[in-house]
Amino acid sequence: MKGDPWAQERRELVGRLDRAGYINTPTVREAFLRVPRERFVPEDVRSSAYKDVPLPIGHGQTISAPSMIAIMLEEAALGPGEKVLEIGTGSGYTSALLAEIVGPGNVVSIERLRELEPFGRENLRSAGYDVRVVLGDGTRGYPPDAPYDCILATAGAPRMPRAWMDQTKVGGRVVAPIGRSRLSQILMTARRVATDRWEFKEGTPCSFVPLVGEDAWTHE
Repeated sequence: MKGDPWAQERRELVGRLDRAGYINTPTVREAFLRVPRERFVPEDVRSSAYKDVPLPIGHGQTISAPSMIAIMLEEAALGPGEKVLEIGTGSGYTSALLAEIVGPGNVVSIERLRELEPFGRENLRSAGYDVRVVLGDGTRGYPPDAPYDCILATAGAPRMPRAWMDQTKVGGRVVAPIGRSRLSQILMTARRVATDRWEFKEGTPCSFVPLVGEDAWTHE
């Protein structure tokens, strides 16, 4: 972080997340310290990059609050070398955090919005993260690289899409905001404990932008 004008703000944010109990593991803490959030937000909101709030990234989408991302990453319980599918690239910030945890080349991220996909892709490229970004309907998952150790969704779904469950390895998990309302969800962690058996755990209430696609909300 030598010569990095944002380093102190980054450390202060991580300290706040630590003290509040959002970060509990060294791998998640180190990822937050290493990823430059200021490079994943539009210039007009860059001064707020290290506030613990969602920020607009255009096209009706947001970059989630760091505390919410930390909760999701802790729930995902990822390890080096695990293969991850992220549903909703957005700005690419969560993709970069995932790449820091599981290692280069182990993250695929799918973005539905054609207008937003280049923003996330370029942010990741310019920050040096090897993440495959694809354009498509995230509710279908991404079969070419399946199965995955973890599928992590950053948009709220009315139910767990069947494709996500089919594309998760035994021992793998899906972390996603699920709720019948577009305005509020519960963070759900689903673990595939056998080919035909899952365990589900409800977590914190949350509010994400809606997941739109074939197996979710069908219109804006």
